[in-house]
Amino acid sequence: MRLFALVVVTSLFAVGLARADSLTDREGWQVLPTTKSYPALVYDLKSAIEGEGMLLVTQASASDGAKGRGITIPGNRIIGVYRNDYAVRMLEASVAAGIEAPIRFYVTENTDGTATLSWKTPGFVFAPYMDEGGPALQELARELDQVFTSIADKAVAAQ
Repeated sequence: MRLFALVVVTSLFAVGLARADSLTDREGWQVLPTTKSYPALVYDLKSAIEGEGMLLVTQASASDGAKGRGITIPGNRIIGVYRNDYAVRMLEASVAAGIEAPIRFYVTENTDGTATLSWKTPGFVFAPYMDEGGPALQELARELDQVFTSIADKAVAAQ
């Protein structure tokens, strides 16, 4: 009976993961499905971040954590990206906006072996602080929108 219950729970968990397979467009997000494998997209994203002169500030992986516990789930990595000159400008415009840094990319593995790159645009991330941050924060968000798009384009296109 216990074995049957374990099989049912495991099956339900797997079904839940399959439903989460692909991210869809949502307000403020950019979602770029790729034909790349999860490890290749993570590697190419890190290279593109460096190539754009930005810094990989943080990263976390639920799948790596699960693997350490003996559980296998699809690849999942959050990569926080920023640079100090942007941080200083952001804080000059709005101290409250500082909670949003670093801005994150999200790499997810799909059940077909491909990976998707997603991110909330900096303009969307900073939108709640625009009244306080004014034109300086608006300009920063526009610049970062371009930087993040450039990083993503390079990561997705890299061979």
